[in-house]
Amino acid sequence: MSTAITGIGELVSWDPERPVRSDAALVIEDDVVAWVGDASQVPAADEVIDAAGAAVIPGFVDSHTHLVFAGDRSAEFAARMAGEPYVAGGIRTTVAATRAAGAAELTRLASARMAELRGQGTTTAEIKSGYGLDVATEELLLQVAGTLTEETTYLGAHVVPPELSASEYVELVTGEMLTRCAPHAKWVDVFCETGAFDADQARAVLTAGMAAGLSPRIHANQLGYGPGVQLACELGAAAADHCTYLSDADVAALAETGVVAGLLPGVEFSTRHPYPDARRLLDAGVRISIATDCNPGTSYTSSMPFCIALAVRDMGLTPTEALRAATEGGAVSLRRTDVGHLRPGARADLVILDAPSHVHLSYRPGVPLVRQVLIGGRVG
Repeated sequence: MSTAITGIGELVSWDPERPVRSDAALVIEDDVVAWVGDASQVPAADEVIDAAGAAVIPGFVDSHTHLVFAGDRSAEFAARMAGEPYVAGGIRTTVAATRAAGAAELTRLASARMAELRGQGTTTAEIKSGYGLDVATEELLLQVAGTLTEETTYLGAHVVPPELSASEYVELVTGEMLTRCAPHAKWVDVFCETGAFDADQARAVLTAGMAAGLSPRIHANQLGYGPGVQLACELGAAAADHCTYLSDADVAALAETGVVAGLLPGVEFSTRHPYPDARRLLDAGVRISIATDCNPGTSYTSSMPFCIALAVRDMGLTPTEALRAATEGGAVSLRRTDVGHLRPGARADLVILDAPSHVHLSYRPGVPLVRQVLIGGRVG
């Protein structure tokens, strides 16, 4: 089965020679992109979708989310907007509600949030555990996540639960909990931050996960300067996410090792922390991604277009750089070569915008510009 998308006013494929082109078309064979070129040269196909002058972009790759949880923390958000600071311990509020919810309720809630992401153009999403903090609930969260994505992350080391000491909890996270959770996960993560886990604890968590066959990523340098980014580079992590507070040595290490700096502008919007300096990172040769960090405490948004607009407005990126970070950058963060672009051979995950150019994603913030989403060549 082949499908031609014609009448594309602007096509963002991330082809090295022509990453953005006008008056274009593409052809999908089964579930992959088979051909990209000028509209006047489009091959015949079994069916045709007329984009009618709209822009076509790769589906967003959201490389950092926490979709599986129960409960509400809107009161905490209101308090922050009134001047109270964000502290890592707020996660425990969500843990209590999540532990009390059953599998059916967690599946319903997470599925609804995934549908929100899909409706706003996200075609690939990573989902973390981390709101159980006990063996049974962490395993359940990963099982639920696995029904929604193949990019599942074991984040047992989110914070220390009140019923255990830090040393006791690290022993659990690297022992019985890991044994139960590893079969349901692809990645291992840790919140390396004041109020959560220090460098030695984080290293223990990540190395244990790696020994169990999981690939490392890390929450790093969100609340202040710290060891997280250097630890990510030491261990060859795929990504160090947040990267709000970076020393020159941190930036140099990211550039040298190729660890992706995951930028989560929804967090800075919601916490009033300084935005990361994405321009500094790009100019230093660091690869970046943009993700929503969709979670109930610090970034309860499912909108990648919103995060793109924030990155352009407050992080020093051009509209094209921000879109690339939200698509191809996210794919690199997840070590995926089949998504995040629309070159021949890519999975046919794409978005037809209700706009003539990708620039409208930041030019018209908050406006629903996603006309149609295709995942593997099928309408999502």
